[in-house]
Amino acid sequence: MPLSEHEQQLLAQLEKQLHEEDPRFASSMHTETVRGRGSMRNLVLGVVIAVVGLGVLLAGVATQLIVVGVLGFVVMAGGTFVATLRSGTTAQARPAADGATTRATSGSRKSSTFLQGLEEKWERRNQGGQ
Repeated sequence: MPLSEHEQQLLAQLEKQLHEEDPRFASSMHTETVRGRGSMRNLVLGVVIAVVGLGVLLAGVATQLIVVGVLGFVVMAGGTFVATLRSGTTAQARPAADGATTRATSGSRKSSTFLQGLEEKWERRNQGGQ
């Protein structure tokens, strides 16, 4: 279902505000969506490995060989691990440039001011309710 024009404007405004307040987080979210395609390979490979491991596990149960069953379980666990791996490095793992650090610090100040405002509203609400 497509978004209405008003909803698209609100979404664009929220995205712009996010980039202004916390550019580091916004860029990390953007890179994760771009890298989503690369992790599809890991997912498919992991599922295939897990299915093979399940087959080995079932073969171990059918032949009543504990070693084969344990090996199948280990292969299944390895397939699950491969399926959950992310491709490439994340934005948090890379060192930030000096400009990015300065922007992140100023974004933290804005968010702390925002949080302080929320705390003040919460305190006023609690005092008014008593």
